[in-house]
Amino acid sequence: MEKVWFVAALWLLLALAAVLIGNWLRVSTALSEIVVGTVAQLIIGATLGGEALGAKAPWITFLAGTGAIVLTFLAGAELDPEVFRAKWKESTAVGLVGFFMPFLGATMVAHFVLGWGWRPSWLAGVALSTTSVAVVYAVMLELGFNRTIYGKAILAACFINDLGTVIALGLIFSPFTVKALTFLGGGVLIFGALPFVTPWFFERYGGRVSELETKYLLFLLFGLGGLAVWAGSEPVLPAYIVGIVLAGTVGKDHLLIRRLRTLTFGLLTPFYFIRAGSFVSVPALIAAPLVVVALFFAKMGFKLAGLLPTVRAFGYNGHDGVYYSLMMSTGLTFGTISALFGLNHGIIDQTQYSHLVATVIGSAVIPTAIANARFLPKHLLPGRESAFQKSVMGEPVGDLEP
Repeated sequence: MEKVWFVAALWLLLALAAVLIGNWLRVSTALSEIVVGTVAQLIIGATLGGEALGAKAPWITFLAGTGAIVLTFLAGAELDPEVFRAKWKESTAVGLVGFFMPFLGATMVAHFVLGWGWRPSWLAGVALSTTSVAVVYAVMLELGFNRTIYGKAILAACFINDLGTVIALGLIFSPFTVKALTFLGGGVLIFGALPFVTPWFFERYGGRVSELETKYLLFLLFGLGGLAVWAGSEPVLPAYIVGIVLAGTVGKDHLLIRRLRTLTFGLLTPFYFIRAGSFVSVPALIAAPLVVVALFFAKMGFKLAGLLPTVRAFGYNGHDGVYYSLMMSTGLTFGTISALFGLNHGIIDQTQYSHLVATVIGSAVIPTAIANARFLPKHLLPGRESAFQKSVMGEPVGDLEP
């Protein structure tokens, strides 16, 4: 048992190092954790063995998966219903363009340039079509954009983008079995009841030191996650929908959200991001670097080619539009999930999986680092957004609550 505690201490040490590096380099902690995970696996694997970091240990896998689930739920809960209703045309247009352009472009590059079969190519298109809710939400939260209409509009577009990814993965690869139908039917009933049951339950039994609200939400996320896995899907998918469904209730309970953030960012997400980085095989990348380069530019090129004119059409010019487009070009959570789905179901092999994961992680780090270093729209940070709010909402609504 002492080995578990030492390994846990090592992971938290890596998390602390990632925070310090992120602060020093002025980049998101999520990105520094990914890079730290890659470097740690390379160094520790070379000195102590490939399994020394323990990234595949069941308890680390569970903590990392829980981090992805709760973080995805929080991202969904940050989707402001009022902003989404006011900007649904923008969110839908940006999200659909952000999905279809890299989905089709990466599929064609994988098949005609890299010579992959059609099924692996379609899987590559799905994996590279995503926008990382985890990375975007972490960056929005760290900079304070999650409290602004600008940041909430980006998160809404992320939702539409990843909804396209989820549907594509299901339609192309997931079998329509009795289990899948049971999951869909049960999900519809639960999602429809949650906006009514949850406020009543919290008002009647909540507000106690026992943190009933947190236990209730984790029960929902774990239960629906288990049902999703049983049906051949992924546990983060219902978590995102639960967050969106409860955005108008739980999402407005800022004290509860802060407590969940403390749990998530203090303990869970370091395991998720560091673990994601640890799966990058540096020797495999050195052996075939052009494959990753081709996939990366396929994703980024087609994404930006579609997104830049689309966001500009909705009035985002200069740094506003470039930052918006770059954040929509990130990938991580659903990208790695799609790649792992393909590996587990024999759609892609281990080499193709390594290339896809490296590309996905690169798309999490590079566009976000460029966006924050060169194109950060400082005039839209909290407290400076009133003129922008007037233009997009028709009236000044003041700074949004934390």
